[in-house]
Amino acid sequence: MQTLQFVFVMSPRRNPLQVSAVGPKPAAECIALDTLADRARALDALDEKLRLLLPAAVARETRLADVRNGRIVFLASNPTWASRLRLYQAALLAEARTALGGSVERFAVKVAPLPAVPPEPAKPKPLSAATARHLRAAAKALPDPELQALYLQLASIAADDSN
Repeated sequence: MQTLQFVFVMSPRRNPLQVSAVGPKPAAECIALDTLADRARALDALDEKLRLLLPAAVARETRLADVRNGRIVFLASNPTWASRLRLYQAALLAEARTALGGSVERFAVKVAPLPAVPPEPAKPKPLSAATARHLRAAAKALPDPELQALYLQLASIAADDSN
């Protein structure tokens, strides 16, 4: 069975009442961007894997938020979906243990707005035949042969026109 690689990136425990130095941290003390990106990718992969266990309606309204200190945390869009998600707690914990090597023991659901999922990029519209004619006409008027070639190349990918 395939095990997901999961990098735990945790900040050191701090006393919230303890005052720290004012100002931003030096870059050397921050988590490396590639490490943070790897963790985000691992969370996304685990989220996809775990939500496959859920009915479509529950999966649409919930997301895996974090895995830390032996606990998986889900977000639900409202209390109703949080309650429904809790019905699948045992299956989600079992799958998370399998995926992460048995290190997950607790389950939590928080009610919060779900992060927006970016829409699929719109399919580009093809250039019309009229656009191709205008590009060819503009290319003829250009003195720069390189730019003229680019305009003609762009016109060649437009919808076929008989002119």
